[in-house]
Amino acid sequence: MLKIEDLHINIEGKEIVKGINLEIASGEIHALMGPNGSGKSTLAQALMGHPTYEITKGKVTFNGKNLLKMNPSERSLAGLFLSFQYPSEVLGVNIANFLRLVYNKRVKKTLYPAAFRKLLKEKMEILDMKEEFMDRYLNEGFSGGEKKRMEILQMLILKPKIAILDETDSGLDIDALKIVSKGVTLLNKTAKTGVLLITHYTRLLNHIKPDKVHVMRNGKIVKSGGHELANELEKKGYTAFEE
Repeated sequence: MLKIEDLHINIEGKEIVKGINLEIASGEIHALMGPNGSGKSTLAQALMGHPTYEITKGKVTFNGKNLLKMNPSERSLAGLFLSFQYPSEVLGVNIANFLRLVYNKRVKKTLYPAAFRKLLKEKMEILDMKEEFMDRYLNEGFSGGEKKRMEILQMLILKPKIAILDETDSGLDIDALKIVSKGVTLLNKTAKTGVLLITHYTRLLNHIKPDKVHVMRNGKIVKSGGHELANELEKKGYTAFEE
């Protein structure tokens, strides 16, 4: 579904990602772990098409097509989803209206407000979100946990082929972490969404069991393995894994 080959990424002339190779099949969950500054979020932003991140070398294939030739909107419509580490507030934009518009664009049909609110309510119940939440403005005045639930709500509505979750566990308490994990696991099982979990910590992996774990340091993946690799990281720390 997503194949990354020898990908190099620069920011303002400095190479941050130095040759990543990674493949994620439909329905697989991959965890990408590493310390701050290792290039994890740079990879996520570049895959989504952020103009600040310059891809200088490599190839990315998404569902059989050249991802790097698509603009960010085309990547989203093709089924690539990015959950931001720090979601932005968008004042004056009603959540229900926003999600209905992006849903209609994604599925290429028109679902009118009453029918969409019913669908939205079903997804919100999964994430333990109150119904009045849908009438608030997008992320305005939200707590960190509410913003992350909002990201997962968007994901449940859009049902992407590949979801990149950039430190979704950051700032979440235990209860919120369980709810967010529930949403991710449900979509992975029901829609066969491939997932790339980007995180510093193993606590998220206690709730979402990855098929593969990758350790990233200094712009490269230095080791890959199964779920047991996360346990090894917990014991030894990142300093045990050098290039």
